[in-house]
Amino acid sequence: MIDDALKETFLSSEDIYTGHIIKVEKWQVALPNGRTAPREIVKHNGAAAIVPVDDKGYVTLVRQFRVAVNKCTWEIPAGKLDSPAEDPFAAAQRELEEETGLQAAHWQLLNRIDTTPGFCNEHIAIYLATGLSQHPAHPDEDEFLQLTKLPLDEAVALCMAGEINDSKTLVGLLMAQRALHENDRSTIDAAATIQRMNHASSSLCGQK
Repeated sequence: MIDDALKETFLSSEDIYTGHIIKVEKWQVALPNGRTAPREIVKHNGAAAIVPVDDKGYVTLVRQFRVAVNKCTWEIPAGKLDSPAEDPFAAAQRELEEETGLQAAHWQLLNRIDTTPGFCNEHIAIYLATGLSQHPAHPDEDEFLQLTKLPLDEAVALCMAGEINDSKTLVGLLMAQRALHENDRSTIDAAATIQRMNHASSSLCGQK
């Protein structure tokens, strides 16, 4: 629910730039105090990102050059939606196979993040993918990628050391580690519950 004391109300928009990936608009909004103010808004179709973790606990990361920050980055596999209406899960399945050749039997939505809500409406749906199988990769013609696999815990340590800076990758790796830990905890708890039930059953049988 939007707090009425903070809400800005859209009044009008002016197209500034329309590109292949983004659209830039200048908005006028009404402020809570009744005044108006301009807002520069970047519109984006959205994206999907994937944390692929194999049965040994290794995560696959993608290294590529990002000209906007003039450096190579380690990132989880990801890609933009073909349109705002595209199902992010379908995009995640497509991008995982295109960039890494991996297919996953099990998927878990970790979060839908707002990447830069101060000026952009981009959302990224981040998924944990497990039960992996390897197939040929087929990245786009303008994508030049290197892949690496490392233990998920080591990738998280790189995040904490400031060696990984990409926001979706930070969120995805940290949440995947937590999700897998909780899944393991649930498995242990379930096993313990079964063991207690079996013990209780045996005790009751012994009272006959």
